[in-house]
Amino acid sequence: MVLVDTNILAYLLIEGDRTPGVQHLFARDSDWCSEAFVMVEFSNIIATYVRHRALTQAQGIQLLTDAHMLLPTLHNVAHDQAFETAMQYGISACDARLITLARQLKLKLITEDAKLHAAVPSWTLSLAGALA
Repeated sequence: MVLVDTNILAYLLIEGDRTPGVQHLFARDSDWCSEAFVMVEFSNIIATYVRHRALTQAQGIQLLTDAHMLLPTLHNVAHDQAFETAMQYGISACDARLITLARQLKLKLITEDAKLHAAVPSWTLSLAGALA
């Protein structure tokens, strides 16, 4: 099982410079999971693309459907636990949801968020690190 954040999901579904690496990660292990809030963040990314006319609304809806199919397992972290993690590591409550889940599942979070990785190196792994 692979725990991913929003940017990894986005690179899989929206072509970008890290898409080939993320596709390789998915080919190695397609059992992906995340915290439920990842879909809120991904929806915001899609909405921005649609507003800027980089995607049509129909394409955006399709990407959301694809994301749900790729992430059939979405976990819910308790707000108080996420808050405690945020305070412990000095990170946002959104990021803390993912780190809390990583600790619960005993999995490293795959992320390209360098700031989060620097704050919580024991529970995060870069894409390059995951592929090594």
